[in-house]
Formats: sequence, structure tokens, C-alpha cells
Amino acid sequence: MVPILSLWLPILLSAILVFAASSIIHMALGYHNSDYSKLPNEEGVMDALRPFNLPPGEYVFPKPDSHKQMGEPEFVQKMEAGPMAFMTVLPAGAPKMGGQLVQWFVYSVIVGVFAAYVASRAAGPNPEYLDVFRFTGATAFFCYAVAGWQASIWYKRAWSTTLKNTFDGLVYALLTAGAFGWLWPS
Repeated sequence: MVPILSLWLPILLSAILVFAASSIIHMALGYHNSDYSKLPNEEGVMDALRPFNLPPGEYVFPKPDSHKQMGEPEFVQKMEAGPMAFMTVLPAGAPKMGGQLVQWFVYSVIVGVFAAYVASRAAGPNPEYLDVFRFTGATAFFCYAVAGWQASIWYKRAWSTTLKNTFDGLVYALLTAGAFGWLWPS
């Protein structure tokens, strides 16, 4: 069994590689540009929502007060009339990406720690490169990709977006696995 602390270098390198790859994917390649659609009459919708001064948060509408209310004719009629939506409201103003980028890097470090933990317990003493690659890669893939599938199942995110995110997760997992396989202590 390899102590997790002895894996600090592949944990850190994998986070750096994932951070760099995600920057390239989102800023240079552009295949995520179609993940969100523009609202018809965007200005009208924004103007209609502004007077409510919605605080940042997650919203769903229509939202029942209880499970029982979901079956009541008035609520069913409201759902059928539509629109129905899951909505995330962000703070007004230009996005401040610094905090989100720091959180993404910390998340990537945490994924690396989980990958290190699984591989250090599963690969055995003096593992082959491919064993380390397999365990760390699979763990990273589950963290980066599989966890996101729920958004398409429950919140109707387009499966095309989820497939693109899954591809990204595969890239991140392969980079993580490569870093661990290369830098695994002997």
C-alpha cells in the first residue's frame, strides 16, 4: 500500500494538466458554445424578471408546496400550461471567474486524491504502469464524467451537452491516469 502523501506530485500534476486541458477545451475549441440556447425575446424575459429582484439561487417553476399538491387539478393545469423550468440565477454584473477557477483547480486536486486513494489500495505493491493507469483513470472518469449524467436524467439537460461533458471527462481522466502512471513511486 502506497501512502497518499507520497502521491502529492501526481495529484498536483494531474490537477494542473486537467486545468490546462479544460481551459483549452472551453476557450479555444468552442464545441461547448451550443450547450445553452438563447431565449426568444431575451430582453423581454429579462425585463419581466427584473422587478422580482431574484436573489442568486436555484429555482424551479411551477413549484408545488407538497407532493400532494402535484396531483391537484389546479397545479396539473399550471404544469400543462407551462412553461416549466429549472433556473439558476447568478449575481448581476460581469462574471468574476477567479473564484470559480480556484474552485475548479481544488476540485481537480480532490479528484486526484480520490484516484490516488483507490489506486494505492487496489494496485498492490510495485504495480505496473497499466494497473495504476487503469485504477486512477477509472476513478477520475467517474468523478469528472459519470456524476454529470444525473443532470440529463433529472433536470433535462440536453444529452448532447452531457456527451460533450463526458468526452471532456474522458480527456481529464486520461491525463490524470497518465500523470499517476508516470510519477507513481517505485
